[in-house]
Amino acid sequence: MGLFALGVLMVLISGGIDVSFAAIGAFSMYTTSRILPVADFSGSAAVAFILAGAIGALLGLFNAVFIGFYRLPTLIVTLGSASIFRGFLLAFLGTAIVNNLPEGMVRFSKLTIGNAGSPTGATAGLPFSFILFVLAAVVVWFVLRHTIVGRGLYALGGNLVAAERAGFCVRRLQLFLYSFVGLLSGMAGIVHACMMRNANPFDLVGMELVVIAAVVLGGASITGGRGTVFGTVLGVFLIVVINNSLILLAIPSYWQKVTVGLVIIISTAIRVPKRRRSRLGSRAAQRNPPRIQGAGLC
Repeated sequence: MGLFALGVLMVLISGGIDVSFAAIGAFSMYTTSRILPVADFSGSAAVAFILAGAIGALLGLFNAVFIGFYRLPTLIVTLGSASIFRGFLLAFLGTAIVNNLPEGMVRFSKLTIGNAGSPTGATAGLPFSFILFVLAAVVVWFVLRHTIVGRGLYALGGNLVAAERAGFCVRRLQLFLYSFVGLLSGMAGIVHACMMRNANPFDLVGMELVVIAAVVLGGASITGGRGTVFGTVLGVFLIVVINNSLILLAIPSYWQKVTVGLVIIISTAIRVPKRRRSRLGSRAAQRNPPRIQGAGLC
């Protein structure tokens, strides 16, 4: 969820909405899990991440072509491409669950950080994939805060015409954005396959709402131009804690969807009065500019 959320954050900042990341993750995960056993590969899991990331980047580039060159709405393009990717996956690649994952992916799933034991003899540890999430968060933070691309994404979300007049190439920004989101989605798919010890083409479907809720809860604006990596990380943690708490309380899973939906509505509604006051304050300042008193200042 964290890797997906980082990609969604970048899309929301740019003023778009992407609902195809789950389909890209499932396509990349299942394709990689089918190719590597056929090639009798038993090396490092890094190869699986590279292959899945490359497949995801190509699928993201498919979205970017229609969004960047034909200026089609991002929601419509990603909604259609998600259906295309899933249909192609189930029709041509198969529907059977892949259980014979490469040895490298199995080894990766067993890597943990800081094992802790309990009086009953059970042990628990933080999966090594969490380090991957932290590294991805650092990369996204650096891109958004310390590169021209990041400034361009914020400008694009604020006002597309103004971004073009400021000298940003909108097509290049969108080509990079959706390819990078596809790369993150492909890596997220491999993490999921490693943790589940199998590749199920029906997995990851329906995560779109939860991921978008985490990003919005972290302070990102649906209308674009605002959002931070730190807020997104906190939003992901909060959604995970809520879901896990509902499970521990033995609450049915469908109530989790109700909770996530309420979180989206409430977190968005809370910020509306603040934006309205800010907007009214800026209008009042324009009508009544402050007077500067003092000799020789006028």
